Amino acid sequence: MTSVGFCGEWFIFCCDTKLVAVHSKQDREPFVFDCSAAEKRPKNTKDDQSGDGDASEETGSDKVLAFAVAPSGTLLALTDDNKRLVLFRCEPSWRRISTRFVARRCTSLQFSHAEDELLAADKSGDVYSFSVVAPQAGGELRMGHLSMVLAVTLTPDDRYVITADRDEKIRVSRLASPYSIQSFCLGHRQFVSALLVPSDQRRWLLSGSGDGTLKLWDYESGRALQSWDLQELEGAKSAESDTQKPTVCRISCSPGARHVAVQCERVSAVQFFAVDREAEERLAPHSRLPLPHCPLDVTFDPEGRLWVLMDAGDAPLQIYTHRGESWERDAASPDLNRVDEAFRTHWQTLDASSRTSTRFEHLYKVSFDNVAAYRQKKQQRLEEQQKKRTKAAQNGGGAKKARTPRR
Repeated sequence: MTSVGFCGEWFIFCCDTKLVAVHSKQDREPFVFDCSAAEKRPKNTKDDQSGDGDASEETGSDKVLAFAVAPSGTLLALTDDNKRLVLFRCEPSWRRISTRFVARRCTSLQFSHAEDELLAADKSGDVYSFSVVAPQAGGELRMGHLSMVLAVTLTPDDRYVITADRDEKIRVSRLASPYSIQSFCLGHRQFVSALLVPSDQRRWLLSGSGDGTLKLWDYESGRALQSWDLQELEGAKSAESDTQKPTVCRISCSPGARHVAVQCERVSAVQFFAVDREAEERLAPHSRLPLPHCPLDVTFDPEGRLWVLMDAGDAPLQIYTHRGESWERDAASPDLNRVDEAFRTHWQTLDASSRTSTRFEHLYKVSFDNVAAYRQKKQQRLEEQQKKRTKAAQNGGGAKKARTPRR
């Protein structure tokens, strides 16, 4: 997983086994956490008996699988392939608060807005709650899906927890009693890969999928409000996209929910949406930002600028600022220069395959049509039966012989 984000004014970069934090405003010492050198799971613990049946912690790769930042920008949590769940505090200085271990490898993390608990969704479909107030406490199972949970988020009032899975379902549950389901948001035709609830208190939910669409929902009722085929907005189709739509891998919102940026895997552009000025309860495509390379991840900083990480050797990290009706590259930003100097040291040591590996290829459901094969075999059987009848008629075997009466 290669991803970026902001924890307050700290630029966060995760790739392979490392988390790197660089302050964007001050010349402070970067913080680096390497999971390969982190605390190991104690042997003969309870969690060892509840593993997921695959590779154990000894054979894990230590690669970072997901990270989340608390709304205040003072807390950060990450989870890795060795089933660690690590909690950090970044202000006034970086320090590790705790290292806990999960039963199964996690796919998504989310802090509550009250910042008293951390939700962790795993590949078996379960969602656990970990206390932030008691950072050494174990996790509590809150809810489960029948398939892999790919994304989890919370509404701004912490009333609802929203989960999305591989089977195209989006479930809206009450956080206080997750067994009480408020609604389902149904309509995607492939796995749901990204969720976002804008921070401006609307009852909106944005979802992205492997079917190449972005959908807007009223999450309390489960009603679909709008849907966009991102390939149609792009205006051009690639040869590969005739059989497989581009996967929505990131939906990011600027402070104040002024702009929504949507990134698709293997598409060298970012699509922006904004609130429709004529209809305040709707979103409208705003602009499209072409990029020189395919983005690996995008994120907004506290000032509303878009930071883009691309698979490029010369200038992998870029900042784009909204001016007028378009987004322009800000190549002379002192913030970018400060971050880039520390960032490149770690970027150049990474293998290219670890930076560009896909997270979604194995999630597509393989469909096949066996009706044609069935009809062909049936036709062959009918033809063989007809040949046997014809041959029997030609040999005179069609008439029954008269029985000779017994004496």
